[in-house]
Amino acid sequence: MNSCLAKFEASRNGYDEAIFLDEHGSVSEGTGENIFLVYRDKLITPPLSSSILDGITRDTVLRIASNLGVTWHESSVSRGELYRADEVFFTGTAAGVTPIVEIDGRTVGNGEEGRYTRMIREEYDNLTRGRKVYQEDWLTWVKADGAQPVSGA
Repeated sequence: MNSCLAKFEASRNGYDEAIFLDEHGSVSEGTGENIFLVYRDKLITPPLSSSILDGITRDTVLRIASNLGVTWHESSVSRGELYRADEVFFTGTAAGVTPIVEIDGRTVGNGEEGRYTRMIREEYDNLTRGRKVYQEDWLTWVKADGAQPVSGA
C-alpha cells in the first residue's frame, strides 16, 4: 500500500517514481526497485539493513559490476549524497536497469544516462536477452526425465 500511495503522490507532483527513505532518513529504494548511485567512479547502493528488498536484479547488477571491474560497496546514502551523485539508476525485474536523470527537480550528472549506468545496463540487457552467459552457476538446469506430457481437452 505504501508503494502505491508513494507512486500516486509522485505522479501527482509531476514525477515518474518515488524514492523511499528509511526510518533514519537514509535513501532506501523506489516503489518497486532498488537504487544505485555512482559517485567519483564508485558504485554505491544502500545495504540490506536499510529496509530494502534483497532483489535478484540488485544481486545481478552487483555481480555485473564486479565482473566489469567496477568498485562497489553498500553504504547508507543521505538525500544530499543522492543530489551530489554523478549517476543514479533503479534496478528491478520490471525496471531492468533504468537511469534516473532528475531527482526533486535537480539534474543528476549531466542529465543523461551516465557511463557506468550505460555499461551496466548494456551488460544486463545482454544477459537477460541470452546474448551472453557469464557463469554456469547463474543457470538452473531442469531435468526432463520423468516429466509427464500434459493431455489437452
